Amino acid sequence: MTRITRVGVDTSKSVFQLHGVDAAEQVVLRRKLRRRDVLPFFAKLERTTIGMEACGGAHYWARELQKLGHAVVLVPPQYVKAYVVRGKNDAADAEAICEAMSRPRVQRRFVPVKTAEQASAQMLVGTREALIRRRTQLANTIRGYAAEFGLIAAKGLARIEALLARIAADDSLPALAKEMFAALGQEWAELGPRLAMIEARLMAWHRGNELSRRLAEVPSIGPIGACLLPIKIPNPRAFRSGRMCAAWIGLTAKDHSTAGKQRLGGITRAGDETLRSVLVVGATAHIQQVRRGRAKPSPWLAALLQRKPPKLAAVALANKTARIAWKLMVSGERYNQTHAATVPADGIDSTMAVA
Repeated sequence: MTRITRVGVDTSKSVFQLHGVDAAEQVVLRRKLRRRDVLPFFAKLERTTIGMEACGGAHYWARELQKLGHAVVLVPPQYVKAYVVRGKNDAADAEAICEAMSRPRVQRRFVPVKTAEQASAQMLVGTREALIRRRTQLANTIRGYAAEFGLIAAKGLARIEALLARIAADDSLPALAKEMFAALGQEWAELGPRLAMIEARLMAWHRGNELSRRLAEVPSIGPIGACLLPIKIPNPRAFRSGRMCAAWIGLTAKDHSTAGKQRLGGITRAGDETLRSVLVVGATAHIQQVRRGRAKPSPWLAALLQRKPPKLAAVALANKTARIAWKLMVSGERYNQTHAATVPADGIDSTMAVA
């Protein structure tokens, strides 16, 4: 039998499509497997390289196939689409994955396979995000329905309990409305302790992780950001530079240059939205402290605030923070506040604040 050098696997809930080629790039495998047959099939197959799209469940299958001795790579879906020749079906997707995983430009963008521990940490962060979204949604629901009965409250989540108390004490409301408000209020009361428990667990993870503690020493990175960086970027060495890491997060400018004319737009907003937002919020908070005289800015930030609006400066600072964080993660060094304060105002090197 001809040796299979590369196999592209299009995964789904229950049906898996395989496409394999040999060293001469000739197709030697086209097969559809049920979920229960995937591991037995690859257990009998000679060791080879397997590629899948980086999607839900892909990291689990990558870990299982690695246990069988295969080399597994995960390809970002956006880099697979360009190799779909025509139509949209499982066989075409598997063929596109097999082709994409062989291209050098795509190989530089493979997604690292997460361990079970890393997946658990990401689940912790994702659960917190889901609870925060539900809390915001619930607060807006209570406010919206209360406004229908002429009851309003000041801004802030802290005002919701007072609003629910006013609703419960208002005898003019219909019984059905008060019953519905009571149900929403019960969910609101249960949501707070659950979110506090998750955040306490996240802080315990932060205190127990040496890298997270080092990242928290950077002025614009708080405990949540310090946790997110190692969780969302489990393999920082996959990036060749701090700028590539910032570009993956989506903090670099869009490039629309042509005919020798450079045209840069807003940030790309690529990559992980949660990580990007946390870095920008942290940078915004640091700039607020600087403008109120409660923190001393670096020469670079002081010069930036003199010529740029605060919001634009916050995004620039988030970009710089991402580069510094990448350097700290790769080098194992600590943030050096004294060194950062002595760098010239035009300094942009990601190594400038590293001890």
